[in-house]
Amino acid sequence: MNLVIQGGALPTFLLERILAATGASTATPCPPQVVRVADAVRTPEFDALIPLIDAERLDWAFVEAGRKLSDFGLIAFDMDSTLITIECIDELADFAGKKTEVSAVTEAAMRGEIDYRESLRRRLGLLGGLDARVLARVYGERLLLSPGARELLEAAQNAGLRTAILSGGFTYFTERLRIELGFDFATSNELEISGGKLTGRVVGDIVDAAAKAHHLARLTDELGLHKNQVIACGDGANDLLMMAQAGLSVAFRAKPATRAKADVAINFGGLDSLLNLFD
Repeated sequence: MNLVIQGGALPTFLLERILAATGASTATPCPPQVVRVADAVRTPEFDALIPLIDAERLDWAFVEAGRKLSDFGLIAFDMDSTLITIECIDELADFAGKKTEVSAVTEAAMRGEIDYRESLRRRLGLLGGLDARVLARVYGERLLLSPGARELLEAAQNAGLRTAILSGGFTYFTERLRIELGFDFATSNELEISGGKLTGRVVGDIVDAAAKAHHLARLTDELGLHKNQVIACGDGANDLLMMAQAGLSVAFRAKPATRAKADVAINFGGLDSLLNLFD
């Protein structure tokens, strides 16, 4: 395995301890601000150094040597707080004067404390009667791509991967991102609108964690891929089932429970730092 450490300057004393802990003999600097440690083994001694690595605001990952981005065939992204920086439902709630209430439910759901379906029903119920024109304002005024999202997506597309947004968010936003960024697929919840206002409900079945995992498995089969050819990126408890369907799961600035179960955690860098893990 290779150990890749990135995001800033790695202090010499820490590098020496990492080499000793992983049984590796050499480390190769790979600009910008990437160190690749070959033939490294993850050990309890290395795990003891993780707080020191985190204190330097460095990301790290053990990855299979020789793996290329083009070895994969599909990359899937959660939308809210992964592909984009905001939670769209929280921003809608802001226009309704209920952001604090809705954000508290959002956070609890992302930590896995509330079932996603129940959390969505609670939050949408607070938005009933909101003018639907607010959707355009959230998209135009508040929605920003996460750092490195565009670069990772373009690199994946250039390497021949198919791309998907699998979200418990809303079609108003996923469809615009799909078109703007050239995604191949997008799945999310459709907000019900009546008389120009949100009703506080969705149309059809709720896209929850199980549905996201189902859609990723379906796409994998339809594209004739194996699980180990799939990358899934997410940040919350609602992404864990989807991430489990992928050969490489990536937790992006995620909740602790999500980081703990992911193959790779990006806590400080942009999404494009994932590219440094491949040869």
